[in-house]
Amino acid sequence: MPDAHVELRGVSKLFGATTAVDDVSLSIDRGSVHALVGENGAGKSTVGKIIAGVHRPDVGSILVDGQRVIFRSPRDALAQGITMVAQELSLVPARSVRDNVFLGGEPSRAGFVRTREQRRHFDSIIERVGFDVPLDALVMDLAVAEQQKVEILRALGRNANLIIMDEPTARLSTDEAQTLLSIVARLSREGTTVILVSHFLDQVLEAADVVSVLRDGALVSSRAAREETERTLVEAMIGRTLDTSFPPKSVPPPDAPIVLDVRGLRCGGTGPLIDLTVRAGEIVGLAGLVGSGRSEIARAIYGADRRAEGEVTACGRPVKRRSTRSSIRAGMGLIPESRKDQGLLLGRSIRDNVALPHLDVLSRLGWMRRQPENQAVTKATEVVDIRSSSIEQAVMELSGGNQQKSLFARWFLNSRSVLIADEPTRGVDVGAKRAIYDLITDAASAGLAVLFVSSELEEVMGLAHRVLVVRDQQIVLELAGDELDETRILGAAFATTAGETR
Repeated sequence: MPDAHVELRGVSKLFGATTAVDDVSLSIDRGSVHALVGENGAGKSTVGKIIAGVHRPDVGSILVDGQRVIFRSPRDALAQGITMVAQELSLVPARSVRDNVFLGGEPSRAGFVRTREQRRHFDSIIERVGFDVPLDALVMDLAVAEQQKVEILRALGRNANLIIMDEPTARLSTDEAQTLLSIVARLSREGTTVILVSHFLDQVLEAADVVSVLRDGALVSSRAAREETERTLVEAMIGRTLDTSFPPKSVPPPDAPIVLDVRGLRCGGTGPLIDLTVRAGEIVGLAGLVGSGRSEIARAIYGADRRAEGEVTACGRPVKRRSTRSSIRAGMGLIPESRKDQGLLLGRSIRDNVALPHLDVLSRLGWMRRQPENQAVTKATEVVDIRSSSIEQAVMELSGGNQQKSLFARWFLNSRSVLIADEPTRGVDVGAKRAIYDLITDAASAGLAVLFVSSELEEVMGLAHRVLVVRDQQIVLELAGDELDETRILGAAFATTAGETR
């Protein structure tokens, strides 16, 4: 029989009135890669934090090597060889790799660090995992992928034999993610147990021995990875059969009025001029490589960034340069690329965030009219199906998918004619993705003109009626309907012979 490294028996965890983990019993085999998957808010990160000693269960017990333990802090868990690499890295940027790896656990004598012993220990860890990380380099000078390696080295430097990795590839490129997965496999072969918390199902199926699915805090399945597919995992996560990834397209009539009209746009410098239109009920996708200028075009159209030249009109109404207020008054809305840095006030309530662009119509003589505001915000949150305790709940307490829905609710509070969405499904799970796809297509079917940016080619192909390929801040290819073809889009994005100019 497999050797159980950690077991959870009937574990539950509540945060206020919210049940984050509900009666979970789970066994993690020693030396295995055990993945935890589920929608945002399903409880997978909370389970990881319970095992790591960050949270104490309200009900149930934890067993390590068959012995019941009580973790009052991460230090208690570390004493049992258990540590966590969190999604947000917790390194000291201004200190060296060596300092970060041994921080708080430096070998010392009479108050002095034993540098030679520390170096030997570091070298032995490097030899074990095969990393190539400079010992004396400052962490701030390393790429994100290299910093991720330092976190793993720190876990091993503390003699951890079970490492919980929470979304370790979320900020990595495809190649960097593959490198990390090979490191996970190497650690497993060396006897280290790895708990992998991730929403990248293809990576989970590649790396894991066992996959456990959580939904609404409860464990719904736990099976060998070889018995699962992305489809079976998604269906277990959302609790229903997945008919299709994308909703059906409702093609607008060819004579639908032009709602968004962009003429002679130049984002900056001496770049080319850009013309584009979006009709009522049409979904237009901007595709291209990272750095191609997709987001710059979208933000310049909206007025979030300054445009050097060009005219933008929405429903025939001119939109001033670098004036988001003018855009809002013209009936435009923007879902920015980063909801945390550019879109939301995380410490404020859902109500404050959703009502933010509409203060002029929800106030009188400088005073907010609370009853109309509450009614409008409540209706908007119901339209987008935000899962929350109330509109007074802080946005930072919501899952990633519900945070993203809060941005959509902002623009569904009153009528809009144009919605610009930059990476509308970034950082959300598969269930929330489908919900957002439905929001976009339903809004377009109701007559909204949608311009959206996405790095996921499948998403562009699945949602857009028309695709504009961007390279070097210019539109180099336009495809629509049956012309939509992945090879042609990629060829134009990479400037290969498979692409063609507009």
